[in-house]
Amino acid sequence: MFGKKKNKLHFNPGNRDTGVSESYASEEVDKIDEADVEVVLNSEEDIDKKFSGSNSLSKYVQLGKIMMQMLKDTKKGNYKQVPWFTIATIVMAFLYILNPMDIVPDFIPGIGYIDDIAILTIGVGWIESDLHRYLDWKVEQGQGI
Repeated sequence: MFGKKKNKLHFNPGNRDTGVSESYASEEVDKIDEADVEVVLNSEEDIDKKFSGSNSLSKYVQLGKIMMQMLKDTKKGNYKQVPWFTIATIVMAFLYILNPMDIVPDFIPGIGYIDDIAILTIGVGWIESDLHRYLDWKVEQGQGI
């Protein structure tokens, strides 16, 4: 199950003055709590829709599906070998993606997803080894990818 965070604010991606930077994303990960996890799990369809419209984003669609499944398996108690930082990173990335008015608003044709992809890429970079361990576990369980 997920660990508890003490007196943390909910993730707020509205900081447009500093742009998307690794330090900004790192600070925001520290604000994630279990309520944020629930928001992401309840918004799975919206997250899928966000990236499903573009073939050039197919890599990110697949990464998003793996991350969502990891979140679900952890929440259900099926997969217990994931640190809170990894869960918080996944939730932070998805909450950012869900926000239509982030640094580069999603309704701007052609470039609206640049910041979403940047946040997802930074997050995946931080948790890549945990994603690999999760995928290995899925294969060991006979569940496939």
